[in-house]
Amino acid sequence: MIIDDPAVKAEVERVFATYEAALVSNDVATLERLFHDDPRTIRYGAAENLYGMDAIRAFRRARPSQGLARDLAGTVITTFGRDCAVAMTLFRREGAPGRVGRQSQTWLRFPDGWKVVAAHVSVIDDAPGAGASGP
Repeated sequence: MIIDDPAVKAEVERVFATYEAALVSNDVATLERLFHDDPRTIRYGAAENLYGMDAIRAFRRARPSQGLARDLAGTVITTFGRDCAVAMTLFRREGAPGRVGRQSQTWLRFPDGWKVVAAHVSVIDDAPGAGASGP
């Protein structure tokens, strides 16, 4: 298995950037398209546990569209073979001083493109040492 094949990594970096743009602009249709439409897809959020695409869809459609802008830091995308990747990033929002968010996503390649099959978002105090000191 090849880890971080440059062509595969570039594909995932592009789809990750598409996801981020859709997230901060509340482009719900794109966000839904980028998650695997399956009852086994899971998204643990900062305040919710969503099991299955129906729950994820309902959350996205009900979420307020204000205050979504954020700055990313310490993003690490690792690919495993041609069809699996993990994306990890930290984020900060202007409306949440002193807090840092953490996001992880597992991406798989399907016939219709890369999809998130599992995601986790959490927010912690932005204490010294909790910053983006990744690679």
